[in-house]
Amino acid sequence: MYDSTNPDIVTSIGPSEEKSVVLTFDDGPSKLLPRFLDVLQQHGVPAVFFWETRLLHPDRPWKRVLEEGHQLGTHATKHVNLTKLTHEQQYNELKNSQQRIETITGATVKLFRPPFGQFNDDTLQAAKRLGMTTVMWKVAPIDWELKESPEQIVANTVSHLEDGAIILLHEIRPTLGILPQLIEAIREKGYTFKLL
Repeated sequence: MYDSTNPDIVTSIGPSEEKSVVLTFDDGPSKLLPRFLDVLQQHGVPAVFFWETRLLHPDRPWKRVLEEGHQLGTHATKHVNLTKLTHEQQYNELKNSQQRIETITGATVKLFRPPFGQFNDDTLQAAKRLGMTTVMWKVAPIDWELKESPEQIVANTVSHLEDGAIILLHEIRPTLGILPQLIEAIREKGYTFKLL
């Protein structure tokens, strides 16, 4: 579980008439993206993708992401710890990433997730200057560490669910393998899926 009282950070969405959560995927667009999209489409689930723009080759299926109703955000250009950079360096890193996504996809980028979840006041101010909301999470099932026991991703997620929670996942093979099971387990707990 993660939470923040900082008003410049989003870790959950507001309560609604039905319990809901937000699935987010970091570290793409990966070669597995088409398969992630297949699972999400089959189950009728929208998601938010935070992309490293060094991976955003024009031949990645970004059109499909938008056509199928998902949201895009930036995860910076490269997966660097932004807190080791000056304010202006952070600003330029985010600006370049935001512009690259917008240039390739035509979509406006309003969402940002700091690499490693690391940020400081300069990071938040840089994002704000660029009109972006900094998005963190409430639930992190640690999918990147569970290559040998991916079923634990489901258990870690379900045991920490709460209304409005943003869930941190990654575009990696273990997560892809359990994604159908994870979606069903979340639904069995009475939750629907929303966007930010």
